[in-house]
Order: sequence, then C-alpha cells, then structure tokens
Amino acid sequence: MVTRGQLIVLLFLTFGLLVTATSVVYSKYASRKNFVALQLLRAERDAMEVDWGRLQLEQSTWATHARVEKMARKKLNMHIPTAEEVVVVKP
Repeated sequence: MVTRGQLIVLLFLTFGLLVTATSVVYSKYASRKNFVALQLLRAERDAMEVDWGRLQLEQSTWATHARVEKMARKKLNMHIPTAEEVVVVKP
C-alpha cells in the first residue's frame, strides 16, 4: 500500500518527468527550426559571395587602363599631349 507521502512524491516525480519530456521535445523542435534558418542564411551568404565576386570582376573590367583611355579619347576628346603641349612648372 502507498502512503500519502509516497503518493505526493510519486505525483511530484511524474509531474517533473512530464515537464522534462515536454522541455526536451520543445528544445529539439527549436534546434531543428534554428538549424533550418541557419542553412537558409548560409545559402544566402553563398549567393551573395558569388554575386560579390561577379561584381568585383565587372568592376575590374570597367576600370582597365585601355577602357579608361578609350573613354577619355571618345567622350572627353582627350589625347596624349605632344612635347610642345607639355608645360613644366617649377616650384
């Protein structure tokens, strides 16, 4: 036969077991949810890194000396100065 004190301890332990089991299930759920979010963020980061590399390549293409010189000649009507056009300024 179970005494009243033993019954209270048994109920307390049962309640503790249920709380612990529920906490474990919730913790596992939150862990999986956070892992999925982490994977999505990693995929987004990888896509941004690819885009960043493409943009750097595009920038280096636009900034080549030959292209800058071509644009200077075409749009700004610039040219390499002749010896007569060069002025040396002395301090």
